Amino acid sequence: MAADEREQESGTAGAGTDAAQGGADELLLSLQDAQSKADDYWNQLLRVRAEMANVQRRAERELENAHKYGLEKFAAELLPVIDGLEMGLGVAAGDKVDPAKLREGMELTLKILTAAVNKFGLRAVDPVGEKFNPELHQAMSVQPAPGAEPNTVLAVYQKGYLLNDRLIRPAMVVVSAAGGGKPDTAVEKKIDEMA
Repeated sequence: MAADEREQESGTAGAGTDAAQGGADELLLSLQDAQSKADDYWNQLLRVRAEMANVQRRAERELENAHKYGLEKFAAELLPVIDGLEMGLGVAAGDKVDPAKLREGMELTLKILTAAVNKFGLRAVDPVGEKFNPELHQAMSVQPAPGAEPNTVLAVYQKGYLLNDRLIRPAMVVVSAAGGGKPDTAVEKKIDEMA
């Protein structure tokens, strides 16, 4: 009887040891698998960090270049204007100055300059004969003008300018008075408010 019991205990212990060994092997495989996945994720993280650092450096470099060279095309458009002015000054410094040629040179230079700034969205506000618009015009004075509609721009002291439809300088204008030559009080009030 005692021998049978010992034999049974021995068999149970052997089966327990095999099961424990099988469980340990399974745990070891799971651990190795988890370690492998952790290494993969770590490597992916390092690659993403490196890519992010590259993107940040590239963005900083592009921003710096935009600040430095943002006006490069505009400056290149102005170079013919500088050339024209230098040539004009050279001609004006000579003994025989032809005013007609000087005027022609100045007109050509102004035409080149106007074309250059127009390319970049700069537009003149020159409202002679138009209705006074306080959003674009700054009234400098009001004058009676029997033949003109009230609040009409009679003259422009200085042109205004829009940059891509945003006002950067209002046109300074003279406005016709309303009421048969009497100054329009509403326009005068606006002029006083702007002054």
